[in-house]
Amino acid sequence: MEIRAASVLPARREPIELHTGDGLKLVGELALPEQRPPVATLVTLHPLPTHGGFMDSHVYRKAANRLPALADLAVLRFNTRGTSSDRGTSQGAFDGGEGERFDVAAALEYAEFNDLPRVWVIGWSFGSELALKWAQDPLVEGAILLSPPLHRATDADLDAWAAFGRPLIALVPEFDDYLRPEEARRRFARVPQAEVVGVDGAKHLWVGEPFVRIVLNEIVRRVAPDSYPLPTEI
Repeated sequence: MEIRAASVLPARREPIELHTGDGLKLVGELALPEQRPPVATLVTLHPLPTHGGFMDSHVYRKAANRLPALADLAVLRFNTRGTSSDRGTSQGAFDGGEGERFDVAAALEYAEFNDLPRVWVIGWSFGSELALKWAQDPLVEGAILLSPPLHRATDADLDAWAAFGRPLIALVPEFDDYLRPEEARRRFARVPQAEVVGVDGAKHLWVGEPFVRIVLNEIVRRVAPDSYPLPTEI
């Protein structure tokens, strides 16, 4: 059977709640391999909620639908403060990336408390800004950024990540609306351990199954290399 855009492969999926340090309850979901413990964990940070980003943004939904089965990965998705999806609405209100520091911390605390292994943070667009600013936690093995705009995240945040020392991979679309590969390489050059991967033909939202497969393969190549490349049929 070919794996298509709408494919949902077997996994243990459970609704979760995250509790922030400033007293909010966030809604989310944890997807786990059906019959084995996960080899690593993806904590996902979604695109800008004021422009339609949420835990079900398509790359993350497809990651949760496929990667537990194909790569033995745990995929943790959640709505940041004030964000809604079919799972529900997280308490609080959008805070431009500042109050969201508590949301990132709550997701990492959940992973630690539940003994989820080898945590990697995956940030997409606005979520990449949250990763750069607030995911410098000893629990985190590295971060993968999808379409990073480097708008809210500054050179100071990049310098802090450089000092943090953990791997940083940026997947940058050739036709991104905000930051394209050449400029991204210049900006990320201040992080010695950063790698910028330009993706030919891609746009900011990674629309189209071929681009989703590129993103998921690049994630798996770093986080669960024994499962790379991902199959296209099962």
